[in-house]
Parts: sequence; structure tokens; C-alpha cells
Amino acid sequence: METNQASVHLQTIRTLMERSALYRRALAPVMMVSGTVGLVAAIGAPFIAISTARGFALYWLTVSLIAIASAFIFVRRQALKDSEPFWSVPTKRVTEALLPAFFVGFAAGAYHVASDPIDTVAWLALGWIIVYGCAIHAAGFFMQNRMRLFGWIFILGGCGLLFASGQTTSLRTVQAAHYLMGGFFGVLHLACGIYLYFTEKRGNAA
Repeated sequence: METNQASVHLQTIRTLMERSALYRRALAPVMMVSGTVGLVAAIGAPFIAISTARGFALYWLTVSLIAIASAFIFVRRQALKDSEPFWSVPTKRVTEALLPAFFVGFAAGAYHVASDPIDTVAWLALGWIIVYGCAIHAAGFFMQNRMRLFGWIFILGGCGLLFASGQTTSLRTVQAAHYLMGGFFGVLHLACGIYLYFTEKRGNAA
């Protein structure tokens, strides 16, 4: 029985290593698309005049769904292009790694939609940033090592700004929360996507 379980684990690890190439190829466009979605959402938010925690939470939950859907579409297209199954064991492992933190983020957003506590809207944005960093760090074990570093940037940046928000009221406004979301989920994603694109391109040329 133990021999069979060990064989299954070894096969899973082997498949994860093989699929890591697929994740590397899909990662750059996923990051760039997610960054574009986040940046456009942050720029467009003031024109919609969102001034409540409920509106902020609904707006960014919708944006996150669009970004997640776009990411899965890109990964699926890459899998079809390489004639590989999409919903494989490695894909399930990555999804399982992301799911707990994503659920916490959704629950925090749902709470703000239900109760509309305007005084904590910036903390919601920072909470999303931190748990997203945790999710990326967890999924990074199935992708590139640098993705764990990317996750740490979110975690440390979010925690640092969380402490800073206790010292200044300028970070606790809805407008500041939009800027935080655009900076982390927009600019950082775009920067990471561009970096991955050119490093992957150099790797293929080598």
C-alpha cells in the first residue's frame, strides 16, 4: 500500500515538473493581462465615483473575476496549443494552493458588501494585497521560484502599508484604496509580466 502511494506521489511530482514549462510560458501573458485589467480598473474607478465600501468591494471583486477568468483562458489556450490536458493533476494542485487565500479575500469583500464599513475600506485593499501574496507564494512551489519572491513583495508591501495606515489618515480613504489596488495589482503585475516575457525569451534563444 505504501509502495503504491509513493508511486502516485512520484508520478505527481514528475507531472508537476513537466507541466512547469507550460506554466512558465503562460505566466508572462497572464501577468500582463492581469496587470492591464488592474491598472485600467484603478484609472477608471474615479470616473465611476465609487465612495462607499460596498461599491469598492463590488467593483474590485468584479475586476478580480475578470482577471481570474482571463488567466484561466490563457492557460487553457496554452494547454490546447501544446496538446496537453488543461484540468490535470498539476492544475488542480495550483488551484488548491490558491483557493484558501482567495476564499479569505472573497469573504472579506463579501463582508464589506454586506455591512458597508467605510472606515476599513483601505484595510480591505491591504488585506487583499497580503492574502494574494500568500496565494502566489503557495502556488509558486509549482511554478518558478521567482514567483515566491513576487508573493513576498505583496506580503511585505501590504504589511508595511498596513502599519503606515495606522499613522496617517490619507491611506484610509476610498481613493487611496483604489491607488493601492492599481499599484499592486496593476503596475506590479505588468512589471512582472514584462520581466518574465523577456527572461523567457532569452531562455528560449539560449
